[in-house]
Amino acid sequence: MKRIFLSKLFLGFSAAFLFVYGIIYACAGGDDWDFFGYNSNFTPETFADKSYSPLFLSGGIFYGIGFDTQHNSRFNAAIKSDWAAYLKGKIDTTTVNYFLIGDENLNYYSDNKNTIKNKEEITNLHGYYKNKKENAASVKWGKKIPLKDEKVKSFVEFLYLAQKIETVSINKDYWSYEPVVAKTFNDVKMIQSIENVYNTLSDPFLKNRYWFLTMKARFYSNDKQKAIDFFNKTESSVPKNVLYYRALSYVAGINHKQKKYAVANYLYAQVFDKCPELRVVTAYSFSPKNQADWNKALTMAKNNKEKAALWAIHGYYKDEKQAIEKIYELDPKSEHLNYLATRLVNGLEQSINNSFQKDGSENQPRTKQSVADSKTENQVKVDQKALDLIAKISATGNTDRPYLWDLSLGYLQSLKGDYANADKNFDKAVKTLPKTELAGMQLRLLRFVNNLNKIDKLTDKNEKTIIADLNWLYNELPKNYKGQEFRYQNASSWSRNYLSALYREKGNLVLAEIFGESRYSYWNDGNAFYDDEKNLQGIKTFLAKPNKTEIENIGAGIYSLKLKDINNFQAVQAAFKNKIPEAIEFLKQTDSVQYYKFLGNPFNGSIKDCHDCDHAAYQKRKYTQMDFLTTIKEMQDKLAQKEDVYMNSLLLGNAFYNISHFGNGRTFYEISIVGYGSSPYSFRDKMKEMITNTSVSKMYYQKAFEAAATKEQKAKCIYLISKCERNDYYNKKYNSIRNYWDIQDDKVNFIAWNGFKTLQKEYSDTKYYQDVIAECGYFNTYVSQLR
Repeated sequence: MKRIFLSKLFLGFSAAFLFVYGIIYACAGGDDWDFFGYNSNFTPETFADKSYSPLFLSGGIFYGIGFDTQHNSRFNAAIKSDWAAYLKGKIDTTTVNYFLIGDENLNYYSDNKNTIKNKEEITNLHGYYKNKKENAASVKWGKKIPLKDEKVKSFVEFLYLAQKIETVSINKDYWSYEPVVAKTFNDVKMIQSIENVYNTLSDPFLKNRYWFLTMKARFYSNDKQKAIDFFNKTESSVPKNVLYYRALSYVAGINHKQKKYAVANYLYAQVFDKCPELRVVTAYSFSPKNQADWNKALTMAKNNKEKAALWAIHGYYKDEKQAIEKIYELDPKSEHLNYLATRLVNGLEQSINNSFQKDGSENQPRTKQSVADSKTENQVKVDQKALDLIAKISATGNTDRPYLWDLSLGYLQSLKGDYANADKNFDKAVKTLPKTELAGMQLRLLRFVNNLNKIDKLTDKNEKTIIADLNWLYNELPKNYKGQEFRYQNASSWSRNYLSALYREKGNLVLAEIFGESRYSYWNDGNAFYDDEKNLQGIKTFLAKPNKTEIENIGAGIYSLKLKDINNFQAVQAAFKNKIPEAIEFLKQTDSVQYYKFLGNPFNGSIKDCHDCDHAAYQKRKYTQMDFLTTIKEMQDKLAQKEDVYMNSLLLGNAFYNISHFGNGRTFYEISIVGYGSSPYSFRDKMKEMITNTSVSKMYYQKAFEAAATKEQKAKCIYLISKCERNDYYNKKYNSIRNYWDIQDDKVNFIAWNGFKTLQKEYSDTKYYQDVIAECGYFNTYVSQLR
């Protein structure tokens, strides 16, 4: 998908912001994630002004927003405020906003589309002033505002002219597969009339607005050079406010179109430096074509601040470390250093492996990693030159925000294993740290990271040093922190894995499991811990333990599974093993789970396996899980007494078939410990074996066949047995396959199992046989091959 480029170069509300999507995307690394926060402990919002936030390190184009879509609304609030102040006492704020924004909350002056009604009213009010004749608009608004007041008249007349330019400046769509030809405003007389008004005005507020409107009109004309000429002629008399820098961005855009890239980039850097509202736009537009362009732009800078501004944008695309070095030499107090420092630290974080696992080979699980090995691996990843640079700046203490460098240094030292010096720098940061919630939380989080890193072996003594922070991290923050910025999730995940590794090394597998955060994988094998009965009982004993230690209580509180979940798993296991009394007892201890209802009738046996069809079918009775197990128990008791052997055996066969992967009752086993997935290959091997095994069903179908009194009954049993044979064949054939998509077409379709052969040979004269032919395409194809 291509970004719309007006005249292939100009886009958006000012059409001055020029950059190629492919270049900025490549610089961002091509990652689809827009937010690196979940792999970070370092919150950039703590340190840099909000205007830099789109430029924080991100996997997308811009941090937090993806693409910049505010071209039509960026200045709405400022414009409303400016005009409301100018018209104070003449028109109330609500009315001012109505004329500026209209019914769609969009605004003329910031180049947004307005409602037709609003445009018509402004046009009619202009007609009232021009012709001095009443009309519908003047009658309506004459009752609400003093239309004869000069300020009110000036307001309306300005909007009338502004909406003319709006016809070409509004960009409704930001994306297109093809470039879009730019619209131009070619009413030369209108443009000149706007400039004439500017030349005659003495009111500084109006004069400033008409100056910008003149710039805008000439920018959207087919003679853009006149915009530059007008700017050069008048800029010395214009206040250096937001309108000035918006106009300067127009000049930059025109220079870019004229392929004067060095000039354009030099001007963009000035806007970036002086107009925070346009930082994201100018960063997007900044585009040196080669080293010569970049060097030439640097030579244009008149002072160190202008050079620093150039490096500030350059660092966004290239090397933050180099940009920081250059800017620090030029202007240690530059606020641009703040956002670049956060990008540098956040970038270093991305290489850190917090999982305490080593990558395995393709389709193989990752292996456990010790705490010591994990630290060794991560410590060498911290760029020493970056650390030295930050240490140098931290030592001087002469930056805009010294605490940023102290905290950055302490954090990197912690990652490097230099815990004592990290503590010293955290203490140093306190002296200049602002008294904000975010800053306080950031310091506490980094101290916690350092304190936990100090622990190589858990003891009763060192456990106490982290208890308060663990409670804060796991319980207080998720419950009480309502903001979006603070990055504590990574520390939460990392610390759980860290503690899990420590407990594993200590031989405490139960607490290693309790704190283990990375328990789930693509193959749903994260719960393989529960496949060992000793482990399962250990967890149950721990969760039921009445007098837990402080850290044990924290672990139990954050563990995703409760006793009821484990009892549910045991109930499922017992049911698949045909240990129904045990399953019932376990299910009784699952709280509400026992009342969950099956989506389809679990005792029905269908010709084709279509759980959606079974779910949609009419059900005279809806079975809960407890109903299901107790009904099975009743049938088994009757079967033991030789009571209605055929029907009870058939229904029992259906029941066990339906809770398998092939039946309509998958929800019975779809729980966190077993796993979830539409394919059996999404489950770990032991669970895959359990949910695809239909041997119990086959046993009951065989009993039903032996007790069948009619040929129709026997035909049904034979077919249902053949379904089990079919499933068993494929289960064994593809048992070693871990990826469903790896299954190759080996031309074994429509082979004959014993059940199929028997059904075709001995029961082709039954009605049930004809039903199978009609519904089961597989069997029908098999039979057709025999003809």
